[in-house]
Amino acid sequence: MRIRWGAGVLACMLAGVLSVPGASPGKKRKAAVRREAPAPAVRAEAARKVEDFLEMARETPMENVGALVPFFERLYRQQNGLSQGNLHILHYGDSHTAADEWTGFLRSLFQTKFGDGGSGYTFAGRPWNSYRRMDLRSWGTAGWYSDGLVGRSGDGLYGLGGVSITTRRPRESVTVDVHCESLELYYLRQPGGGTLTFLDNGTPVEEISTNGELGPGYYRHSCTPAGEHRFEVETTERAPVRLFGWVAEQGHGVTYETLGINGAQASIVFNWEENLLAAHIAKRNPALIVLAYGTNEAGNGEWTEAKYREMFVNLIHRFRTMAPAASILVIGPPDRYIRGRSRAWQVYGNVDRIVEAQREAALGTGCAFWDMRAKMGGKGAMRQWVSAGLAQGDYVHFTAAGYRLLGGAVFQDLMEHYTTFVKVRKELIGQDRNGKTSENN
Repeated sequence: MRIRWGAGVLACMLAGVLSVPGASPGKKRKAAVRREAPAPAVRAEAARKVEDFLEMARETPMENVGALVPFFERLYRQQNGLSQGNLHILHYGDSHTAADEWTGFLRSLFQTKFGDGGSGYTFAGRPWNSYRRMDLRSWGTAGWYSDGLVGRSGDGLYGLGGVSITTRRPRESVTVDVHCESLELYYLRQPGGGTLTFLDNGTPVEEISTNGELGPGYYRHSCTPAGEHRFEVETTERAPVRLFGWVAEQGHGVTYETLGINGAQASIVFNWEENLLAAHIAKRNPALIVLAYGTNEAGNGEWTEAKYREMFVNLIHRFRTMAPAASILVIGPPDRYIRGRSRAWQVYGNVDRIVEAQREAALGTGCAFWDMRAKMGGKGAMRQWVSAGLAQGDYVHFTAAGYRLLGGAVFQDLMEHYTTFVKVRKELIGQDRNGKTSENN
């Protein structure tokens, strides 16, 4: 699938016409800094410059793309019915990821081309007020406490995405509206753990005990009939209960699972209890892990380039140990500005050392690297994205249209390399007279 950044496409995105298929619009996030909209002529000129940036970015290659060959092979087998079950992509990151505008558009692009495998893993309830997924609705009662968020210290038992919710009170519930064929609840099994009532479309189905030896717990439910369901779990007693998330799947295709935390730095992963995380990752069996951090680290003066590179190498090793069959794609941070002493916006040079440290860590450990800042136009490009209405007035975050453009750019690069992989694969393996590859399926 090739995405052309013509004036019509960009204009539609700026007007909010192009949206994520099947997504609920959600509430627009307020810009961190209020600013007057630029004049139409300024906005149009900035949009043209962003178009030029994106076209020129096609000449900036994804680095070490060979590291994605295992992912491409699994994607090919998925697309051609040579494998069972769904293919899972886990995307970790900070607020750019957590917003699910960028990842939501990537999800829709993958599922349109390779099949809709469902929502995959999502956090239980609403662990923070602005939490959302574009492909479902999730909420909970007020008595849950969120663990794993930035600024909160705890025991590290946070699960796949580094976030869990806990309560000790009866009649606290979490609910999700989702389209699926099967649903699985991830919870913590613990000594003295409380009991949950599981409901499907308001009908009680089963009692789930979370009591037991400390470790991961799972409850699986087949949806009859398949389709849109409202699932709910409610505590029944005054006893500790900890929930991690839901896994909703369907059909035969791809799940693109958003695992972002607002304000997160890559080092947050080392706060997550390793055995529990490893168990959850093994259960998801991802074909691709995306690591998209760096914006918040750029504002942390404690990170030298060498120190950050060492940490990031260790992070990659941790994920590779837990998912040895998965490819890893590192996505560098975007360009950003800060206010100087004169209160004028200026390019934030600290991004430089983070980009280089991530690049060196990725290439040195056999991962692919996608330089977001270079793709969006390079150092200083954020000003044009803001003027074009594609980024917010804080000069850090993007608007919905901007995130969709970035998602399209990632997907376009991946698919160009995937197309090359398929061509080479067929040349090496060959095809029989029926057009099928000559291999033992």
